[in-house]
This record gives sequence, structure tokens and C-alpha cells, in this order.
Amino acid sequence: MESPIRFADVDINTILKTLPHRFPFLLIDRVKNIREDYSGIGVKNVSYNEPAFLGHFPERPVYPGVLMIEGMAQTAGVIGIMSVTGTEQPRAVYFLTIDKCKFRKPVMPGDTVEYHMTRTGRRKTMWWFHGEAKVDGQIVAEADVGAMLAD
Repeated sequence: MESPIRFADVDINTILKTLPHRFPFLLIDRVKNIREDYSGIGVKNVSYNEPAFLGHFPERPVYPGVLMIEGMAQTAGVIGIMSVTGTEQPRAVYFLTIDKCKFRKPVMPGDTVEYHMTRTGRRKTMWWFHGEAKVDGQIVAEADVGAMLAD
């Protein structure tokens, strides 16, 4: 049985108040279904107009895998910050670890990537998540990421 939803839809305006990231490095458009078990789904609408496609690759645009991992981390950051009660101001979120990373299928302009993140551990301000990036329900990448929240 899934845990109850705490935040059904975190829109871009709330993300901008939550994370310090900005263009061109804010890599999620929304986060949905943040649950009490500290899971949630980040959404990224991949557009051909993004700067990465200028060089990756002009003849066959493929969304860079490292940007998907960053999107996972940003989703995890929103889940963590929104879940900590009493958090009013934006906090910095720093990567700690990236483990068991696998890329399974290329992501192209026009795809919508969903970052399905589930917390696997927490110690004070450090959080660990397992993430699966999916396009149309199919896993395109996965990784375990760790992050630290800081003021």
C-alpha cells in the first residue's frame, strides 16, 4: 500500500522558491505526488531548444545522461526540502554520491522524463534516494543518489 500524498503538485513557481538552481541548470519542470514515505515524481519536458542540444549532438539530438542524473538529484532535493517541516527559505542542495548509475535508452526532444525517486536513507541533513528515469513508463536511466541540505 502506498503512503498518503503530502503534496500533489509542486509547480515551477514553488520549485524556484525551493531550489537555488536557475536557467540553464534548473532541470525539472514540476514535482508531483510527494508522499509521506519521502517519494515523488519529478517531471522534465525535454525540448529541442535546450542549450545541451547545441553540442549533444547536432545531427542526432540526445538528452545527456548526466543531466538526467542532475534532474533526479533536483527532484530528490525538492522532496527533501518540502518534507522538512519549518523550512521557509531556499536551501542549497549538494551532491554527495552517485552509485549504480545505468543508462538504458536515449532520451530525445519531445520526450517527457519522469524521475521516480524513493528515499532509501537519511542521516541528519544527508538524504539518499533511488531514482528511475522513465519515458512513457519505460526505464531510460537509474541511479542511487545522495545529497546534503545546507543553509
